[in-house]
Amino acid sequence: MKNESGEASVEEENQKQPKEAGKFIKMKKFTFIMGIFLVIFLTAGITTIALTFGDEKVESLAPDKHAEFEKLYSTYDKIKDDYYEEVDEEKLVDGAINGMIKSLDDPYSAYMDKKEASSFHESISSSFEGIGAEIQEQDGQIMVVSPIKGSPAEKAGVKPNDIILSVDGNSVEGLSSSEAVLEIRGEKGTKVDLSISRAGESEPIKLTIKRDTIPIETVYAEMLDDGVAKIQVTSFSEHTVQELKTALEEMSKKDMKGLVLDLRGNPGGLLDQAIEMASLFIPNGKVVLQVEDRSGKKDVYKSENDGELKIPVVVLIDDGSASASEIVAAAVSESADIPLIGVKSFGKGTVQTAQDFEDGSNFKYTAAKWLTPEGNWIHKKGIKPDINVKLPDYASLPYISPDKELKASDSSSEVKAAEEMLKEAGHDPGKIDGFFDEATKNAVTAFQREQKIKETGTIKDDTTVKLMQVIREKILKNDTQVKKAVEVLKKEINK
Repeated sequence: MKNESGEASVEEENQKQPKEAGKFIKMKKFTFIMGIFLVIFLTAGITTIALTFGDEKVESLAPDKHAEFEKLYSTYDKIKDDYYEEVDEEKLVDGAINGMIKSLDDPYSAYMDKKEASSFHESISSSFEGIGAEIQEQDGQIMVVSPIKGSPAEKAGVKPNDIILSVDGNSVEGLSSSEAVLEIRGEKGTKVDLSISRAGESEPIKLTIKRDTIPIETVYAEMLDDGVAKIQVTSFSEHTVQELKTALEEMSKKDMKGLVLDLRGNPGGLLDQAIEMASLFIPNGKVVLQVEDRSGKKDVYKSENDGELKIPVVVLIDDGSASASEIVAAAVSESADIPLIGVKSFGKGTVQTAQDFEDGSNFKYTAAKWLTPEGNWIHKKGIKPDINVKLPDYASLPYISPDKELKASDSSSEVKAAEEMLKEAGHDPGKIDGFFDEATKNAVTAFQREQKIKETGTIKDDTTVKLMQVIREKILKNDTQVKKAVEVLKKEINK
């Protein structure tokens, strides 16, 4: 008889073999003990196998944390083993990381190998040798954010938003900004040829620029008339705020009654320096900016100023003012009611962070976006000034290469630019049409005579350099944006 489980019941078994009971019990004990030994033996065997081969066995059973990388690993192994030539494994890894970051389609995120990373660190902490221009990758092109004040790039006429097409005849299309930097930088005294596309110009502009040492001196102060000081901040490096504090002390000793803070052409830099600088002008406890991550969480940074400046201040911005300079401009505008003068800023509203690898390479990536004190995101929009003031039209004239000769019967955009420069320098070239005619030649000869340059009637070398220098000096003397700033300050000072 079976119970519901199909096994013979104990009672039934005992009734059938009453005389065999003792023997039955002994058999059961023996079977039980042997079973225990068998279990121990099997367990020991399995343990031995696991210890011997366990790393692979356990790993294969565990879920793979990064299973999505299987294609990447497989591709790497295949290329390393079967590519028709020997491959550089480090270069393969660098390329994989670079491709991953490029897929973000973010001009501010980039992978930098050891050489590029070294260049990146130099640009925010010391001097370097190059042409002195802040660039970024945008839509596969290398765009100038702003040339550094006093740099070879600025002197050569490089402008914000210029697109660099080639370096020494080699296209830079598709390069990251850090890769392009390595192409452009070089030893002091060497020359680099750039081909540049500029809005409004039908043909690329050819520039030959001599590299120089670019000091990371970021603050320049001067006293203007009637107690108005102008302090220009060209970028945000490690010591920028301290430089500004020193400049403010110097200007105070000269009886500063009002301040023009010039952020034009400032491409940005370190976030902490921007926050600390803005705090100098904003009352304690008021918001400087907000930083928002992808989850929407916001970190609010407030001024920790012990006592803001007690003099009127205005801030100058232009289309070369970007990132950290926009943080300062927006902060002082919204939290301290300081007026902004100039033209709309560049429009970079994201925050980057960098991570170094042990081999000296690193990558930077966009970690958050920053918002103004009132919660506005200026990315790709820029900041509109309270008072819109443009520079004179001749401030936008293109650069003319001193190596290129412009002579009678020539017709080009460079000739037209030279004609406009001659006119602004006080020498009438006749009709400004880009054609080097007799009137143009007479104007050139008169200019050379005035500047005590050999009278050749052609534009090249010293004539070109001097012509552009005269225009540059005229721009500085007739800086309409600074003039408006001084006008606004004087009204405040005389209240």
